[in-house]
Amino acid sequence: MGEVKHSYNEQDIQVLEGLEPVRKRPGMYIGSTDERGLHHLVAEVVDNSIDEALAGFCNHIEVAILKNGAVRVSDNGRGIPTGIVEKEGKSAVEVVLTKLHAGGKFGSGGYKISGGLHGVGVSCVNALSEWLEVEVRQDGKIFKQVFNRGVAQRALQIIGETQETGTTITFYPDSEIFETLEFNYDTLKTRLRELAYLNKGLLIEICDERPEVVKRESFCYQGGIVSFVESLNKNKTTLFNDVIYFEQISDDCKVEIALQYNDGYSETVYAFANNINTVEGGTHLDGFKATLTKVINDYGKKAGILKESEKLSGEDVREGLTAVISVKLSDPQFEGQTKTKLGNSFMRQVVSKAMQECLGTYLEEHPKEARELLLKTVSAQRAREAARNARELARRKNPLESTTLPGKLADCTEKNPEVCEIYLVEGDSAGGTAKQGRDRRFQAVLPLRGKILNVEKARLHRVLENEEIKAMITAFGCGIKQDCDPSKLRYNRIICMTDADVDGSHIRILMLTFFFRFMRPLLEGGHIYIAQPPLYKVSVKGKERYFYSDNDLNAYIASLDKKSYEIQRYKGLGEMNAGQLWETTMNPETRTLLQVTMQDAISADESFSMLMGEVPELRRQFIEQNAKLVEELDV
Repeated sequence: MGEVKHSYNEQDIQVLEGLEPVRKRPGMYIGSTDERGLHHLVAEVVDNSIDEALAGFCNHIEVAILKNGAVRVSDNGRGIPTGIVEKEGKSAVEVVLTKLHAGGKFGSGGYKISGGLHGVGVSCVNALSEWLEVEVRQDGKIFKQVFNRGVAQRALQIIGETQETGTTITFYPDSEIFETLEFNYDTLKTRLRELAYLNKGLLIEICDERPEVVKRESFCYQGGIVSFVESLNKNKTTLFNDVIYFEQISDDCKVEIALQYNDGYSETVYAFANNINTVEGGTHLDGFKATLTKVINDYGKKAGILKESEKLSGEDVREGLTAVISVKLSDPQFEGQTKTKLGNSFMRQVVSKAMQECLGTYLEEHPKEARELLLKTVSAQRAREAARNARELARRKNPLESTTLPGKLADCTEKNPEVCEIYLVEGDSAGGTAKQGRDRRFQAVLPLRGKILNVEKARLHRVLENEEIKAMITAFGCGIKQDCDPSKLRYNRIICMTDADVDGSHIRILMLTFFFRFMRPLLEGGHIYIAQPPLYKVSVKGKERYFYSDNDLNAYIASLDKKSYEIQRYKGLGEMNAGQLWETTMNPETRTLLQVTMQDAISADESFSMLMGEVPELRRQFIEQNAKLVEELDV
């Protein structure tokens, strides 16, 4: 990937501007000051260590959440340069940590490849931390410097000797800036595991030293993204055993692709550029998709499986596909501040060339697997043809046409989607109660009869033949799959309201599976909610109170000091009258809603495949492992 300069010193550090803007407008630099922004601080520090790994100088990174709530990130790379930057009159360590756009990623010196201009990141972390300590192991010495809210408390000092090399940064985020200072172990673990997959052979450890949750895990995958694809497909039945893998390296970039087909109907494709998850895609993903379609079509015709007049679509060839595309390049151009779409136009051709040569060769050399794959794609094509007319029903019609809305929908009178919400209610009985108890101005109610189709086991044309699913698609008005456009959603909040029993839980997971596979942008945009109806009503001397958990109920009963009381256990929404349902579950002033988020799409994908897919053995193992967590089960 081109020659990397082994010397990395103070002369490679360039400075563009100071730190003052960061504390004034933190959102401009780290996206937000909520939990997401808090965890972004860790990502920025880790990215510097990853850049050392990409350059070939680091093979071990450790991230620790300390007892006091601070985070420590340590690596065994070369260490931040410690010499004096002449123009600044300060050590390179201090310059990197106190000046925006100061780092070794701007010129062609320190790093051939990095995840963007991360010199911005570590200085932002310093600016937004109550305190930060940096320790550099270099040239036989240990250097240390301490900062408070971005201001150096003293110059860089030598505090000891060592034969090791590397950098350790420990920081405590500033309560004046962030809404929460509580780091989530699982959020950090997910990103670190992802980075380990993307950098084969790199050992990444995470530990949580807080006393209530002490734990430690390590990730190291010699298979790299092959191991990633195997993990994504572990709950699925694969079409053939091989994970198809290839890489191509040129002077300026490296392309790695791993793919494997399963017998399902969904596609799972993740694209990364310099370890950054490009969730909005970009040129590398465009090149992959276009060439995958072309290579499979070309092979199908050459092998006589496809007629000359037949042509498989991209949708056909990606049915059941699990793939990871990872590209690494010297000067990545990311569109937008959040760096979620790769813009370098030449990467389209680079990926296309790699796919054409390597996948084409694989299909030629593996005729049995190639034939299986072609037959699956042809089957997908036939199902797509059968679904064409049904698909048109999924596209949003003119909202003024009353015929577009299902008859059983009790719509609201407000026309501004921002203030509207729709309750998906289990059964006509509960639906009738909800219709009576709602606020008609902004609350719509759609009763669903029985359990909707499990979309994890069905192709599109079958899904669109299901009356309950058709009713939801038409009511929401935003389309499905690649046509799903949240801006056309008729209700800002979609609220699943089911009974508090086993059947209600099953119906809810069927709904969530549908949203995940067919309307994922709604989940990503935070439009999906779960209603929290009460489990109990306690009556004491004519006064009623509602309880949503056994713990709250037991605490209340213990406080009654032997007063007489009556308890009613709600197993169905239909057991409540309209007034009670409004008061407990539908009134925005008093209700509790649980928002469904998409923080970890990879784990969500695995869970839906395991719980709703074709392999019952996986569900049996899950039940055996988790049965002890269920204290009480109403059957």
